[in-house]
Amino acid sequence: MPELPEVETIARGLASRLTGDFIESVWLGSKPEPLKSSAAEIAATLQSRRIADVRRMGKHIVFELVSARERPSERAGAKAQWIVHLGMTGSMLVCKPELEIAKHTHAVVKLASGRELRFVDPRRFGRLSVARDFDAVGCEPLDVKLDRFITLFHGRKTPIKSALLNQKLLCGVGNIYADESLFRAGIRPRRRAVSLTRENLCRLYKSVQEVLKEAIALGGSSVSHYVDSDGQEGSFQLEHRVYGREGKRCLSCKAAIKRIVIAGRSSHYCPKCQK
Repeated sequence: MPELPEVETIARGLASRLTGDFIESVWLGSKPEPLKSSAAEIAATLQSRRIADVRRMGKHIVFELVSARERPSERAGAKAQWIVHLGMTGSMLVCKPELEIAKHTHAVVKLASGRELRFVDPRRFGRLSVARDFDAVGCEPLDVKLDRFITLFHGRKTPIKSALLNQKLLCGVGNIYADESLFRAGIRPRRRAVSLTRENLCRLYKSVQEVLKEAIALGGSSVSHYVDSDGQEGSFQLEHRVYGREGKRCLSCKAAIKRIVIAGRSSHYCPKCQK
């Protein structure tokens, strides 16, 4: 599933290419699963709107839409939002209209610039919806302050890996970046959050920030279906120290990387480097 760095990369790419463009028409496929709002509501909200901005909130891509008469700079006047969640295999691609429409395309947005914005999702876990004042529930990992971060996890009895994946606490962190952050902080994923000292949580806060920023700089991790809005893969997967490296030697101590399952989710860690 695309996580914060992948969604941030896609949102930035879409913002740079689509801000100011005008939506002429909307086509939605017949499969009901991707539609969190009704097809009629999505089409009515998007059609004849101008894209004022595209940004990320948690794991969601938010298109800020204004009326045709408003300029993109008049974001304060935005009256509608198109919300896209990529699910496990979703992608948002900016295409030329003559490009063959891929199988599993669930939305095609025709733009005044002559391009098309397409939502493709083979497994149909992604979701399309519209809103007026969308807001993610959890704290943004790159914006949260240290004291707030410590408060989020201090005293919780769940494993710290599960707590990091709780989108009501931090929105956007998933399996890959939780594993990589815990490795850099030297904390085992199964440790109960309540057992972590302030020093442990300070290290974890720093590692979460570092890992996410490095991953964004490298365009995210392409370990499955993820590509950016140009169809290009990221390269942070080449920097993974534990995720997906079960049985391989730790890059720091040469111990074999282990994989365990916590609450149904795979977790990778080094038994020597992480305590």
